[in-house]
Amino acid sequence: MIEIKLLTPDDWKRWREARLLALAEAPYAFGARLADWQGHGDREERWRARLAIPGSHNLVAERDGRPLGMVSGVPTPVEGTAELISMWVHPDARGQGVGDALVGAVVRWARETGAGRLRLAVAERNEAALRLYRRHGFVATGELGDLMPDGVQREQVMVRELTGP
Repeated sequence: MIEIKLLTPDDWKRWREARLLALAEAPYAFGARLADWQGHGDREERWRARLAIPGSHNLVAERDGRPLGMVSGVPTPVEGTAELISMWVHPDARGQGVGDALVGAVVRWARETGAGRLRLAVAERNEAALRLYRRHGFVATGELGDLMPDGVQREQVMVRELTGP
C-alpha cells in the first residue's frame, strides 16, 4: 500500500533520501543538480531548512518505508498563487497512481490555503510529467521558466485555476 506522508523538518532524512534518488535518477527534470546536494551541500541544516520553508507542504510517497515519490507545495509572492515544486516519482512506481496522488495532495493543500491558482515549472522535454500535469488540468502559459543545468533547455510554466473541481 502506498502511503503519502506529510514531512516536517524533523523528517529531513526521509526527504534527503527521496531527493537524492530523484536527482540521481532524473537529472533532466530538475533545476538543481545532484552535486549541489552532495559533499558540502549535504548538511542536516540545509535539508531541515528546505522542509521549513514558511507555509510549505512537503510530501513523500512510500511503500514499506521505501520512497516512491516526492512533491512540495510552496506559497509564492503573488497573492492567491501557490507553486508545486520538486515533483518526482520513482521509475518502479510510475503508472501506479503515485504521481496522481501527489499532485492531488498539493492541489488540495493549495485550495485549503486559499490559493486560486497553482503554478509549476517543468522541463519542456519531460513528456511524462507534462502528461501528468495536463491530466490534472494544468495548461501551458507560454512563459518560460528558469534555464536548466544543461544551459540549453528551459522550464515551461503551467498553471491550474483552482476555482473549479
